[in-house]
Formats: sequence, structure tokens, C-alpha cells
Amino acid sequence: MKTMVISDLDGTLLNSSVRMSEFTVAALNSLIRRGVNFTYATARSLNSAMKLTGELALNLPVITYNGACIKSPSTGEIIEIQGLDGIQVELIKENLERFGVSPLVYTYLDGEEKVLWQRGTESAGMMHYLNSRKEDGRMLPVDSFDDLFCGEIFYVTCIEDTQELLAPACDSLKADGSLNCVLQREIYRPEYWLEMMDYRVSKAHALDTIKKLTGMERIISFGDSINDVPLFEVSDECYAVENAVEQLKKVADDVIESNDDDGVAKWLMENCNRLL
Repeated sequence: MKTMVISDLDGTLLNSSVRMSEFTVAALNSLIRRGVNFTYATARSLNSAMKLTGELALNLPVITYNGACIKSPSTGEIIEIQGLDGIQVELIKENLERFGVSPLVYTYLDGEEKVLWQRGTESAGMMHYLNSRKEDGRMLPVDSFDDLFCGEIFYVTCIEDTQELLAPACDSLKADGSLNCVLQREIYRPEYWLEMMDYRVSKAHALDTIKKLTGMERIISFGDSINDVPLFEVSDECYAVENAVEQLKKVADDVIESNDDDGVAKWLMENCNRLL
């Protein structure tokens, strides 16, 4: 039976310093060389994820943007993308404008991935995000709110300093039922993120696509956050790291050592023989 191992990145495979330890990198590459089928699922873009996972000899597709996009880690080729249609975009636009929230809009313009934001509306959290990506060619500022919503949009996110600034828009958008909206606190910082995607988007849905493409039959997953719950629900085995939220621990088969203690890599090394 072909087994695939899939792990979340932030808070799971990455430690509190937002990197993989030397032990984890060496362990994962050793396992991959021995034939373990390993990949990851993240809310990050491939561009952002590869800066942290580039040392891994990955040979399976990776899940990015919480499932909105599946890509080849070696070529960047899009394997599947679930975009937002015009009605969904208008719904997001109307609600964000109504509640006075300015977003980051992830879109394809003339075949190139871009991240749009409106100059002069940056929260402290958004400014931190932008400053950490000054060399990222995807970043594209615009002058008006209307200019944000162009191209083939597939993912929209808002970053604010308090949950209260985002909750009204989140509740209103969720009530429509056509969107998957996730509101949660940033793992490494104090601000909150509201992510908006098509209602079909999830790590679980993207995993199903990869299973069909690769013929994998058995799934073992690892995570730490609320957005990993759908992934756990479709896995044959699922493990939460010690630092995970309680909601995820409740649906996990077991709780392993934390991200700062190389919990995922240690578990995989100890159980290697039954992964092959």
C-alpha cells in the first residue's frame, strides 16, 4: 500500500525561529532517499515556502495557499488552482469595503502571480508582511481599492492588529456560504489574518487531487492549527505537535513532540519501516 506523509509547515515542521532545524532537514532527506513519499501543505505561497524548504529533495507536488493551489516544487508549474469567480470577488469587495478593511489580493495578471495592496492603507501587520518581502517580484501596490480586484483572483487575505477588526467581515462572508473564510492569529506574531478562498478550497481537497495524481492509498498527516482539521479528517493517521491548538489535538490520533523539538522528523525516523 503506497503511503504518503504530508506535513504543515509553520508551527509544525518549522520551529519558533521560522526554519527547519539541521536535524529535520537531514532526517527528511534521508527518508526521501529511502523511498518515503513526503510533501507539505501550507498557507504560504510556493515562493515563500521554498525559501524555507529549498534544502529538501522533494519529488511530490506541494499544497500552497491552504489548498487553493497545488504546484511542482522543482519547476513552480501549477498542477491545480481553484480561483474565485466574479460573484465571489464582488462579495468580498463589497464586504471589505463595508467594514473598512483593506486586503492583499493574490491574482494572476497576464500569466504572472501578483500580490496587490492599496498604498496608504497598511496596518502594522501588513507593513511587516510587505517589509519582509521587499525583493519579492510578486508584490504590486495600487492606488485605489477598486484597482485591487483585477486579473484571475484565487486568494484574498487581510492582516489587522486585532481580531475585532476582522470578525464582522468574516461573519458576513461566511453567512453567504460560497467562500471558505479562516480567521486566526499569526503563529509567530500578534496580528490576525482573515483568509478568503472558494468554498471548495482546503488542504483536504488538494490532498485528494494529489492522491489521484500519484496513486497514494494511505495518508499520514501532521499539523498544529485549525486549518489542519480538514486534512486530519481525511487522513488514515494524524498527529498534532505538542504546541498545536487544542481543537486539533482533539481530532488527532496522538500528540507528538513540539515543533521546537523536531517532533515530526523524530516520529518519522522512529516509524520509517512502516512508511515504505
